[in-house]
Amino acid sequence: MATKGNSGDRKSRSPLALIIVIGLCCFFYILGAWQRSGFGKGDTIAIEVSKNAECILNNLNYETHSGGDDDGKIDDSESTVQEIKPCEDRFIDYTPCQDQMRAMTFPRENMNYRERHCPPQEEKLRCLIPAPKGYSTPFSWPKSRDYVPYANAPYKSLTVEKAIQNWIQYEGNVFRFPGGGTQFPHGADTYINELASVIPMDSGMVRTALDTGCGVASWGAYLFKKNVVAMSFAPRDSHEAQVQFALERGVPAVIGVLGTVKLPYPSRSFDMAHCSRCLIPWGANDGMYMMEVDRVLRPGGYWVLSGPPINWKTDFKGWQRPIKELEAEQNKIEDIAKSLCWEKKHEQGETAIWQKRINDHSCSERVTQSTMCSKNEENVWYEKMETCITPYPETSGQDKAAGGAWKPFPERLNAVPFRISSGSVPGVSEETYLEDNRLWKKHVNAYKRVNKILDSGRYRNIMDMNAGLGGFAAAIDSPKLWVMNVMPTIAEKDTLGVIYERGLIGIYHDWCEAFSTYPRTYDLIHANGVFSLYNDNRCNTVDILLEMDRILRPEGAVIFRDQADVLNKVNKIVKGMRWNTKWVDHEDGPLLSEKILFVVKQYWVAGDNSTESPQ
Repeated sequence: MATKGNSGDRKSRSPLALIIVIGLCCFFYILGAWQRSGFGKGDTIAIEVSKNAECILNNLNYETHSGGDDDGKIDDSESTVQEIKPCEDRFIDYTPCQDQMRAMTFPRENMNYRERHCPPQEEKLRCLIPAPKGYSTPFSWPKSRDYVPYANAPYKSLTVEKAIQNWIQYEGNVFRFPGGGTQFPHGADTYINELASVIPMDSGMVRTALDTGCGVASWGAYLFKKNVVAMSFAPRDSHEAQVQFALERGVPAVIGVLGTVKLPYPSRSFDMAHCSRCLIPWGANDGMYMMEVDRVLRPGGYWVLSGPPINWKTDFKGWQRPIKELEAEQNKIEDIAKSLCWEKKHEQGETAIWQKRINDHSCSERVTQSTMCSKNEENVWYEKMETCITPYPETSGQDKAAGGAWKPFPERLNAVPFRISSGSVPGVSEETYLEDNRLWKKHVNAYKRVNKILDSGRYRNIMDMNAGLGGFAAAIDSPKLWVMNVMPTIAEKDTLGVIYERGLIGIYHDWCEAFSTYPRTYDLIHANGVFSLYNDNRCNTVDILLEMDRILRPEGAVIFRDQADVLNKVNKIVKGMRWNTKWVDHEDGPLLSEKILFVVKQYWVAGDNSTESPQ
């Protein structure tokens, strides 16, 4: 007979524990059915969710018994909830820091007007961005690579402008992406395989890539077949919604441009960089843009240039440009590459490939110390781009790779990164790194016990708002998903370089401002300690939550992990944002003040006064 308190005695479980378990099962059973349905509209399951809101949200008022102070109590009362109204329908695709009207007030020189220009505090929208009428849940990967619901991004201009280049086609109620591009009309697969004959993509040695001027990101989309993850960027310009299409397809992308400020990535991030007729003037400004690519390229990394001026002798007539101009442009690029100590490995047709040397011991061509960058190489947020060369890290021998030897993926995902083993990250040792890995595996396993569809493929585009060492992304890693690891610019430790060494991707960002993406581009957002980090009143909590709502898809999910008093404040706000919430104790027990808040964004579209899906 079991003794009192034995885990086998069901009577020994408190009524409180049973209420919590039943409530969670109810919430995520309905949530799982709702989200797996894949309709997003006209779905009777979604309507049933709204009708059963009491099943989801009753029984949330419980005490965590963490000493009896205010921090240990969950305030889930409705009395303090203030409803946040929807924005006008004209803001459906609003990108605050790349607003087209505001952009036109800035200089066009060096693409300054296409860079980030965020609204001042008094001009920020404090309303909920609606989804377009007819919005539906994106297709699951890999179908999403080839098809996007028309209603989600109803813009046909690229189907006309790029008709002969095989970018995108409109078919009925969907857009189809055949996998073509300006430089690969026969398909991205064929083009990538040609590159792979020179660049070691198939061995796992090349894992991270940067695609400059990505279009609809077909190059990045098809690189997933080789287990390569690309960070793609393009401006919000006349190629309407190109980055939005990329993210609807389930491909990592941000709105961005090579202009006057540094790219928001650490030095030595990418194994490969790529430009396929990206229209970037590589020879301009004394080679400043190539120097910026050199900064973010790992020693031993590859740069691919496809399109003009490569092969100008043969193709100048088709490009309708003077032959002397094209010749001078390629000569300039060759000279800059030589000064950067890049070795040309391949040129065939309109494609050329260079490789950055592994260290500076064999770089007699590399220019003198006077042209080397001297400032903190990781201080890049809104920093002006410079005409200087980023130094290699020091090495102990001529055959040693600066920044550490490359490891294949997935081995590098959990191996100790060179930045840590070399002591380059203050306060982070090999032991703390390995412990962080163990901790996040435990956290993610706990998340999966609550949200049972976390790794089902329902969530393709995932964001970690405060990524730390990348432990969350590593623990959840799967071919079904990718994670945008965000390094807040105010974080105590800058560990984004560590994240890239692990074969993951990420970006610097300040959450007091809007993220460089379109609305409704992420399926799941993970916010670990974000509101404790920004709890010094340097920016408004409501503004951060509204930005999360802007970039989260209808029916998308958020996982908050923070102190109970911080989440109490968050919970009161999001209850007025058409979000359903569920509190959960820390997996190590209710006595810990750190809690988890699970959220689901309700489905609603422009013109709706309710959150029920239309019949």
